[in-house]
Amino acid sequence: MGVRGLQGFVGSTCPHICTVVNFKELAEHHRSKHPGCTPTIVVDAMCCLRYWYTPESWICGGQWREYFSALRDFVKTFTAVGIRLIFFFDGTVEQDKRDEWVKRRLKNNREISRIFHYIKSHKEQPGRNMFFIPSGLAIFTRFALKSLGQETLCSLQEADYEVASYGLQNNCLGILGEDTDYLIYDTCPYFSISELCLDSLDTVMLCREKLCESLDISLADLPLLACLLGNDIIPEGMFESFRYKCLSSYTSVKENFDKKGNIILAVADHISKVLRLHQGEKKLEEMLPLGPNKALFYKGVASYLLPGQKSPWFFQKPKGLITLDKEVGSTSSAPESKQGVPMCTDPESKQGVPLCTDPDSKQGIPMCTDAESKQGVPMCTDPESKQGVPMWTNPESKQGVPVCTDPESKQGVPVSTDPDSKQAVPVCMDPGSKEGFLLCTHPESKQGVPMCTHPEFKQGDPVCTHPESTQGDPVCTYPESKQGVPMYAYSEYRQGVPMCTYSESKQGVPMYTHTEFKQKSPLGADPEFKLEAPVCTNPGMKQEDLVNMEPEIKQQVTMVSDPEILKIARAHHVRAESYLVYNIMSSGEIECSNTLEDALDQALPSQAFVYRPVRQRVYSLLLGGGEDGASTCPTVKEWFVYSGNPLRHPDLVRPLQMNIPGGTPNLKLLWLNQDAGIQARRLDALLGCFDLSSSREELQAVENPFKALCCLLTYLFVQVDTLCLEDLHAFIAQALCLQGKPTVQLVDLQEIDSMSLTIGEDTPLPGGPTDAHQLEEDRPACR
Repeated sequence: MGVRGLQGFVGSTCPHICTVVNFKELAEHHRSKHPGCTPTIVVDAMCCLRYWYTPESWICGGQWREYFSALRDFVKTFTAVGIRLIFFFDGTVEQDKRDEWVKRRLKNNREISRIFHYIKSHKEQPGRNMFFIPSGLAIFTRFALKSLGQETLCSLQEADYEVASYGLQNNCLGILGEDTDYLIYDTCPYFSISELCLDSLDTVMLCREKLCESLDISLADLPLLACLLGNDIIPEGMFESFRYKCLSSYTSVKENFDKKGNIILAVADHISKVLRLHQGEKKLEEMLPLGPNKALFYKGVASYLLPGQKSPWFFQKPKGLITLDKEVGSTSSAPESKQGVPMCTDPESKQGVPLCTDPDSKQGIPMCTDAESKQGVPMCTDPESKQGVPMWTNPESKQGVPVCTDPESKQGVPVSTDPDSKQAVPVCMDPGSKEGFLLCTHPESKQGVPMCTHPEFKQGDPVCTHPESTQGDPVCTYPESKQGVPMYAYSEYRQGVPMCTYSESKQGVPMYTHTEFKQKSPLGADPEFKLEAPVCTNPGMKQEDLVNMEPEIKQQVTMVSDPEILKIARAHHVRAESYLVYNIMSSGEIECSNTLEDALDQALPSQAFVYRPVRQRVYSLLLGGGEDGASTCPTVKEWFVYSGNPLRHPDLVRPLQMNIPGGTPNLKLLWLNQDAGIQARRLDALLGCFDLSSSREELQAVENPFKALCCLLTYLFVQVDTLCLEDLHAFIAQALCLQGKPTVQLVDLQEIDSMSLTIGEDTPLPGGPTDAHQLEEDRPACR
């Protein structure tokens, strides 16, 4: 987690940036400085699970009451000194970090294999040095904290970004976690959870200002340093040769420091003495070996910029005075920029005109100030009107092109003069051919659309330029979406057919519009079931690759159509009241981390397969549209960890039709309706997810705390035929007999068996849309 090597560097090379502080004293100081403001600590809950889970018998994931007691003591201690806690949980895995997520899951697989090898060899659980977080602990912790009256939030993007943003925007006392990314964000103070002594409320504060002082860089340089060292977005190997080059030229190598420590010092030294020397004169790609990774690198740096923050490495600043015709121009200071801008005198108006310097010709070019952006724009003089016309410089040809200002967008658009009408016509520049394309203005979107003259139509048609082929393709505009879609011209019919572009192959596939749903679907889609069945015209392309479509089309396939339901699902997600539901409805992609399963035991299937039918029915409930909901639902991408899965691609899983008396209820009925009989419909939906509708009467006779347990065990023993009667007795005994036992009697476990451990890991309730509110109530019965 965080920046590569920074945690060790702080502990060994720069220990002085770590300061012991007391939360009670900090809270009192905060109250005196901000009267009426409650001291608030933002807690990165995922970083704290290891700290909270103290039971010695960790291997079975049990001792729920002991864990709950530890959470209660944690909350009570901070509340007693008047500190408010806000808990953040991870809610999604961003695509930029998917590779890193996969890398960690494969590493966890190796750790789990060592755990099972130890259990088989010693017939006892491993020590704390092999500790692995019990499966489902993060989900259970949300509801445990809620039952303790705490505010829990679930992220919609990278959790540490939301934690840092919340801390900055709400003037919080600090962030409690264990992630060196919090040393990079320019936000409130960062405190270590691993160094926290709960009895005294002492911990260690890691000061980013002292870190910058030690490295001779500024706070604004930290995101650049983090990306050059490697983080969750930038692979560590991307700048490996660059780092060693910095080390070889670094003259202050500390012999008593380790190699990684010296590398960090060398990279920081390069930033402060080399990169900063040319800051504002050269772009980063001219000073760093970015190559094809330029976009990824800039995205990595930008990922540390919180709302309202900017990086000085993203902007060029004018430097020094500029001469024109051997005359030194005066300098004017713009009120917004507070920087000096060279001026020259316009011979016609006798007024000063700002100048900018062309980096190639080294000559000054007049500028005008854009009223909206307050930035200078180069100008050329129109020979007819004698007036200055703003210019746009083509980065390839280095030539200026006149621009006109779009009255709607207030932005400049390059223009060319039509030789027939003598009127300026907007153009856009094709980056591949370096040629300009004429633009027409779309009547609905008010945006310019490239035009070409089709040899068959003999008319100017809008086109789009494919990023790979750099050729323009005709575009048709859908009246509903008002968006342009590339077209493919069939020579025999001389008609344009819309196309969709697949992100993996970068090739277009002809599409047709279904008359009932008016959705754009690839040609070859089954009109009866309305499922995606893209036509593969490239023999090298795989079926899985074709499912990865452009974001616009992907959004139509995977999103639910009802914005009200999606808004409700989003609110439940943010408040940590549901699990994976919003991810399914919004992106159609979910993940499940490692569970303690023995990869060498072929008698028991992985929980990923055991509970897949349940998930498939939940998909139908969330994405379906009534009786034939499953047939119209798109596939869901599942990143689930199981033995033999290299996680190179997600599993594409289709929903299953639910068997519910009276038909599948819609989400508005289940979520919003408060009628007296709605609870029975919710129970029907829960039983339908487990395909247990026929057992409704028998389950009705069971007490509420054990209904979910009976559903789970019935389903489990139907799915897994290798389970025996003794296993069933063990589950029931755990649920019935351990309730009255005091915590001290549940501490010691005498012997551990690898198979019983795997079975125990497969029993937590899967999160669903109807039983989430009962998870806390049923949790002891399921562990």
